[in-house]
Order: sequence, then C-alpha cells, then structure tokens
Amino acid sequence: MKKLSLLMAGLLVLAGAAQASVSARDDDGRTVTLPAPARRIISLAPHTTELLYAAGAGRQLIATVRYADYPPEAKALPQVGDAHALDLERIVALKPDLIVVWVHGSSARQIERLRALKIPVFHSESHTLEQVGDGIRRLGVLAGTADAANAAANTYAQRLATLRARYSQRTPLRVFYQVWQQPLLTLNRQHLISDAIRLCGGVNVFAQQTALVPTVSPEAVLAARPQVLVAASVGGQPDDSLAPWAPFRQFEPIARHHVVWLNTDLISRQGPRIVDGAQQLCEGLDKVRADLAAKP
Repeated sequence: MKKLSLLMAGLLVLAGAAQASVSARDDDGRTVTLPAPARRIISLAPHTTELLYAAGAGRQLIATVRYADYPPEAKALPQVGDAHALDLERIVALKPDLIVVWVHGSSARQIERLRALKIPVFHSESHTLEQVGDGIRRLGVLAGTADAANAAANTYAQRLATLRARYSQRTPLRVFYQVWQQPLLTLNRQHLISDAIRLCGGVNVFAQQTALVPTVSPEAVLAARPQVLVAASVGGQPDDSLAPWAPFRQFEPIARHHVVWLNTDLISRQGPRIVDGAQQLCEGLDKVRADLAAKP
C-alpha cells in the first residue's frame, strides 16, 4: 500500500510538472507567460516558422502564413494571411494558445487586436546573429521543447563561432548592401544583416543611418566609396536589380565586378539558416579580398 501511495504521489508530481507555467521574454522585452507549454501555435512570419521548427515545436504548429515554406513540411500547414493582412477571424477560430509574430512583416494594428483578445503573443525580431540562437531557446521554453531547442541553438552558436574566428579579423572591406533598387534602400548597423557584414570583416558604409532600412541616393552611395556591392535574390542568382548602376562606369564594385550575390531566403530571414547566408557572404568578401590582393 505504501509503494502504491508513493507511486501515485510520483505521478501527481509528474502531472503537475507537465502542466507547470512557462515564461520567456520576447524581443520587445515583454514577458510571455503560459499556464502550460503551448500546444496550439500559430506562426505569422516565415522566419518565426523556421525558428519554431528548429526549437522542436513543429508538431505544435497549427497554422502559418504565405511564404512560410521552410522546412518543407511547413507548406502543408493552413495559411492565415501574409505580410499585408491577416485573417483574424480564422486565427481566433483556431484557438491558439500562442502566436509568434514579426511586427515589421505583419499589420501592427491587427497584432494589437490579437493582444486585446488576450491571446499570448511573442514578438520575434533579432538585431544580432546571437539573438537568433537565443530566440530558438526561448521558443523552446514556451513550447516545452527546451532540450531540442537548446541542442539546435548550440549547433547554431558553434557555427557562428567558427565563422567569426575565421573571418572577423580579415582585412576590412567597405560594403554597400542593396536591399532594393527603386527606391534605393540599404540598412543601418542595427539590422541583422549588418551584423553578418561585421562577422565577415566588412564595414557597412551606411551603418550610421538613423532608419533601420534607409532610403539613399546613388550619389550618396558613390560618396561612401564602397569596395563591394552585396545584393540578395531568389536562389542567389544575378537579376536585373543592379541595372540602375550600369551608367556609373567608375563605380568600383561594378567596374571591378566586386558584387556578391546571396540567397535571399538565407540572408533575409531571421531564422537559423542565416548562418548559411552569413557563410555565403564571408566567402564572397574573401574572393574580393583575393582579387584586390592580386590586382590592387
């Protein structure tokens, strides 16, 4: 009888632990607390979908948004909107116990309406490469998958450390990152991609701009005297987005063919695959360094 009582007590302890509340701070600094690990999660950005799968929470995902296409199994999930508009009625009808969002990629007003409905919302927006790994860990806490999340975050951190050790002290290169051609957009030092440029030993020529994604003029770019032009495209293949630079024949990156093309899915999403995009960037900058050394 005593053994049976001890067994029952142990089971009650385990049951209580399974239902224990969990908390994590999001990238707005808000603490998100759930009465138990999330079992019905909606992801409202492609990169948050990747983070959740990396955290081992793929089975808890019940819906996502357009372009959330990685990993491949994410394509089978119902879609409840895109970066421009969300289907709030459908989201509420799915009865999520956690929604993971990216405010810049979704309607801020609609997300505030979800908060008003008392649905827990976790905002994900990394500004450094290290924060991506930390985001995996925090989502693992909320999903009750901390072991898987920590393992994935550790692997990610190891890859970052390897790249940093190899490239961060290389000869600095002045880099212009073109986000878009018309209007001509770039990014400042607070952007995650700018951190990748630093990792690779590059210097973002518009790091001091106030806006996260500032509009600049061709004249300002020329005056900044970048040595490398970096752009991203589907599959990392050259496209016509650099056509406006054709008339500027003395623009060093164009004149010397010092253009680095990156895969936009790897470098532009704030998920774990950004380490692959960073590696592409580092290798591309190293090729420019080798060319400058051979033909100064």
